Amino acid sequence: MNRILRTSSAVAALIIASAAASSAADLAPGYVDFGSIVPSTEGKFVEVNLSEGILKFASTFACKQEPQSADVLRNLKHVRVNVVELSDANRSQIIERVKTVRQELVTSGWTQIVNVREQPKGDDVQIFAKMRGEEAIEGLVVTVIEDNHEVVLVNIVGNIRPEQIAALADRFNIDPLKKVHLAGTKHSGA
Repeated sequence: MNRILRTSSAVAALIIASAAASSAADLAPGYVDFGSIVPSTEGKFVEVNLSEGILKFASTFACKQEPQSADVLRNLKHVRVNVVELSDANRSQIIERVKTVRQELVTSGWTQIVNVREQPKGDDVQIFAKMRGEEAIEGLVVTVIEDNHEVVLVNIVGNIRPEQIAALADRFNIDPLKKVHLAGTKHSGA
């Protein structure tokens, strides 16, 4: 009996592991793994993960009142937002992780579309886009180190047309993204 339980457990673990591996391999090209984000024990920590199903569900509700937002939501596959308050305990690890993510994006062909640094202790904002030709964006990543007190990481995955960026920024309240202007698009004045 114990042998059957062990074999069944091993088979179940193998199935779960292979399902996790295949779902990770099937991720959309605009997906970015931020890795492990360590929250401060005494500070704010926010993590939002919206899957394609939840985003499509939200688009059905937005359709009548906000058709432009509904169109954006319908084309998204994943939205992840992390907000982490920095403390002495996690500051160096989190800032190093942000720098690593930025470097990985550059080396894997993402285009840096915004770079703002207010020195010596101001905000450090970088926004990257993974383009699909000239017609659409497959992924956006927003990285913010805010006055060395807070880090914000955002990954938006899907089929985003450049003219939809302002609507996306408004819908998800991503202030740095509201100021993005891509070549060949009309600036919304947001």
